Amino acid sequence: QVQLVESGGGLVQAGASLRLSCAASGVTMCISGMGWYRQAPGKERELVAHITSGGTTNYADSVKGRFTISRDNAKNTLYLQMNSLKPEDTAVYYCNVLINVINYWGKGTLVTVSS
Repeated sequence: QVQLVESGGGLVQAGASLRLSCAASGVTMCISGMGWYRQAPGKERELVAHITSGGTTNYADSVKGRFTISRDNAKNTLYLQMNSLKPEDTAVYYCNVLINVINYWGKGTLVTVSS
């Protein structure tokens, strides 16, 4: 059974950096797409960044130039380096992976950015 565990969230001040990690376990097939989503209070979940198995990346306009998504296929781990954090980045960040047409989600990690 595939399980995703996110880590690295926390409370930081505006301008700081955080690195999120998502470790996937129970994986028996190749992971294709991997992504980070976030959900702020009172808002819908939105895509933050996505990376394909080949390494092609895609970012939400709001995080371009500040966030970097990467993956370690050998470790089945996804990362999100977040720099120059803003209060509007405050949200629960969720890891998502696609394995054989099935989407899996982590439980999320809270990122809070104070002004």
